[in-house]
Amino acid sequence: MSNLFDQTAIVGIGATEFSKNSGRSELQLAQEACLAACRDAGVDPHDVDGMVTYSMDANPAIDVARGLGCKELTYFSHVDFGGGAAAGTLLHAAMAVATGAAKTVVCYRAFNERSGQRFGQALDVQNWAPDARAANFAWYLPFGLMTPASWVGMFAQRYMHLSGATSEDFGRVAVADRKHAATNPKAWFYGKPITLEDHQASRWIAEPLHLLDCCQESDGGQAFVVTTRERAADLPGHAVTIRSAAQGTSYDQHSMTSYYRADGDRALPEMGTVARQLWADTGLGPNDIDTAVLYDHFTPFVLAQLEEFGFCGAGEAKDFIKDGAIELGGRLPLNTHGGQLGEAYIHGMNGIAEGVRQVRGTAVNQVKDARNVLVTAGTGVPTSALILGHD
Repeated sequence: MSNLFDQTAIVGIGATEFSKNSGRSELQLAQEACLAACRDAGVDPHDVDGMVTYSMDANPAIDVARGLGCKELTYFSHVDFGGGAAAGTLLHAAMAVATGAAKTVVCYRAFNERSGQRFGQALDVQNWAPDARAANFAWYLPFGLMTPASWVGMFAQRYMHLSGATSEDFGRVAVADRKHAATNPKAWFYGKPITLEDHQASRWIAEPLHLLDCCQESDGGQAFVVTTRERAADLPGHAVTIRSAAQGTSYDQHSMTSYYRADGDRALPEMGTVARQLWADTGLGPNDIDTAVLYDHFTPFVLAQLEEFGFCGAGEAKDFIKDGAIELGGRLPLNTHGGQLGEAYIHGMNGIAEGVRQVRGTAVNQVKDARNVLVTAGTGVPTSALILGHD
């Protein structure tokens, strides 16, 4: 159990538009998002003294700080494992302000992931140093496992074997996300819902994954301002408490290719590690969560996360999500902004923003009386999650 329970708060959120061609540098996107978050919080950027981002981001803290005009930084952190670190940035920020390492920390993510380097393309390690990361992928690339979709396709096949889930079960996640995106003016797929038939008719990417099982590639930036709850009380922004945040890996963890673990019916044990910490910290459980934002870069991982957090038993997510259960008005509305499948793929940070909006009561697809919101980060890699709410 950590000592961070209900000590810190998100006091500001900010973002650029989400697009397929931003027309400006990643650094500019980062600075725009950070400035918008500071304005939302009522914080002078000059007073920001901490910054956190995560790997696969090309915007060093000192460059973002210089653009914002920060006087000095007393804390800066760069969390590893890409999208798996999204909620981890808030954990690092919370630890910094709770311990006095910094007073006001900005967490950010910005990239041109569609118009620039596309994360969905085949991995090429030809110019990498001969290090442990290159050696790891040397076991996969020669056999055609070259893209995120191909790595997740292997996971999905195993999950289907363990649970009896089908491609249509995965499709229900995509349909719910796109239904929510269709009413969100900031979503790329605003006004463009899909049906389960559309999902099934979309082309194969890496069987059993259809095109509509795979998230977007997006340009954009997202940022947050974090401080203590005591300081938050003196700010004009609408503060949302970070009830708990956690990171986790599991035994024999690999990056996207954890194919060798003997976990019985456990599909995603690292998320189970995170779940146990969050429940222990807060005293909450699955029945206390009003809505959740579950990392949805690929639909099969959403089902596995529902099981790891105890919303249903192992292998039961396919039944849990039927009959509109994860849509607005259902038993557990998921990804009410449209998720990474429907709104944008900002490596999970836009999902955290939706969690903040739900607690504030300002979401486009607002869940009534949303007091406790679960938000998870990237799956298939060492990961993180947090619970946002009112104390």
